[in-house]
Amino acid sequence: MTSVADNGHDKFSSDTMTAAPCPHRRRPFPGAFAAVAYGLAVLASLLLGLSYAAPDLDRMLQVARERFGPEAGESVRAWRQMLGDAATVDDQEKLQRVNTFFNRRTAFEDDIVIWQQKDYWATPLETLGRKAGDCEDFSIAKYMSLRLLGVPAERLRLIYVRASMGAPGSGISQAHMVLGYYPSPADEPLVLDNLIGDIRTASRRPDLFPIFSFNAEGLWVSGASSSSADPTTRLSRWRSVLERMREEGLP
Repeated sequence: MTSVADNGHDKFSSDTMTAAPCPHRRRPFPGAFAAVAYGLAVLASLLLGLSYAAPDLDRMLQVARERFGPEAGESVRAWRQMLGDAATVDDQEKLQRVNTFFNRRTAFEDDIVIWQQKDYWATPLETLGRKAGDCEDFSIAKYMSLRLLGVPAERLRLIYVRASMGAPGSGISQAHMVLGYYPSPADEPLVLDNLIGDIRTASRRPDLFPIFSFNAEGLWVSGASSSSADPTTRLSRWRSVLERMREEGLP
């Protein structure tokens, strides 16, 4: 992802969520999410047939081994074991176990190195198979893992942000994605981030500035007073991830 100088605008690409520069105004993270909640677009056309029953482990193991080799199969087994061990704990513990699993076992790397593409959203199986991913891949893998553990979709959002970089006041920021967990709709989110090991509330992440967020139910645009005009186009990469996951054995 490319670091860019903040030019004071509050806009983002109307195409799919990409790593392209997206300047912003500086503002507190929780306050921005109050604005985000205004805009909801239901993505039913992307989600028909999507459920969260147990994954087809045999299928996932087969695909992982065929595409990435024997070690990938062991990664899938370890992931499935983690999900099994976390099945009966509370949401807070599920967040911690999933966040720790991917942050410890997955190396950060750019898409161009892993996939020879500028911006590629990997499925959890692909991330497990490569043992590497960028911020979108970490966030998607954590999101799907928590959904498989029974965490309701309305409590989870993939959040596209600008991350402040460099010294305070430098005006340098970077496109980034994190996963947010909302204990209730009125609460500030807990932020799961591949950049740091601990899970913090949004108010403890003043370096992050939200642009828009989404989950399996809708799209929220920061500062908007109405829903997105064409969320299916905007999130075409998300649709592609969902389709590929089903092909790989995730429900």
